[in-house]
Amino acid sequence: MATTTTTAAFTSQRLTIIGVGLIGGSLARALRRAHCCDEVVGCGRDEAHLKKAVELGVIDRYEMNVAAAVSGADMVVVAVPLRAMATVFSQMVSGLAADTVITDVGSAKASVVKTARAQLGDRFSDFVPGHPIAGTEQSGVEASFAELFDNRGVILTPLIETDAEKCARVRTMWECAGASVTDMAVAHHDEVLAATSHLPHLLAFSLVNTLASLDERKEIFDFAAGGFRDFTRIASSDPVMWRDICLENRDAVLEVLQHFNSDLRQLEDAIRDDDGEAVVNVFARAKATRDRFCG
Repeated sequence: MATTTTTAAFTSQRLTIIGVGLIGGSLARALRRAHCCDEVVGCGRDEAHLKKAVELGVIDRYEMNVAAAVSGADMVVVAVPLRAMATVFSQMVSGLAADTVITDVGSAKASVVKTARAQLGDRFSDFVPGHPIAGTEQSGVEASFAELFDNRGVILTPLIETDAEKCARVRTMWECAGASVTDMAVAHHDEVLAATSHLPHLLAFSLVNTLASLDERKEIFDFAAGGFRDFTRIASSDPVMWRDICLENRDAVLEVLQHFNSDLRQLEDAIRDDDGEAVVNVFARAKATRDRFCG
């Protein structure tokens, strides 16, 4: 696994972003800030949303047709929900130039790689799978900001077929956006993200859903303290996007969820048995671990 934090030169005459939301919009803003991009073309299904992106200066213009949007682009970034990628990949092929680089921002790489391989055909070697480890609970282009990727990680999962030169261009693009870039195997990426990102979102969604089903839920939320707000902040994330992530990374998510459920049952048993030592051991280990890695 290799990591680099150096800022390399990157320029794009025409960058196409398919899915101009928080991630896609923030990438456009970051590259504009670094003066790395001459023109940004947006594409999506909601024209009003794309018009707002133009008004905000995130993109220069937009196309509703995917093939038209990628025409003449030297870099294409796909930033749509995982289950929309098959359609996007299939529709872009006819519009791609010979030197176009294609990348994505999807959170479940095995799913994206499988879809890209099936839909891109001979252009699969021009595809560089990627995933920025950055975001907020907000969504939409209005939530985008240029600093989102500053000092944050981006994982690339290139394959044997991936064109090395095009992989290097994607790497330098993210570096110019302020990120540090790491290479990782596809399966390892999905296992790591299932534990560090997908599970926490599942827990936040589930906790809020549980509390919302209680009869006295208004009182519960009225007296919610800062810890509750901090823990459940990510439950405000886009439900459709997170549905796709959980289902497309099913195996890794289920494995880590099973492990968590086993640990939770052990804690439940300790509380039921009035085993204070076991409870404090769990809490102390958790505190020491978080302090070490997040202090």
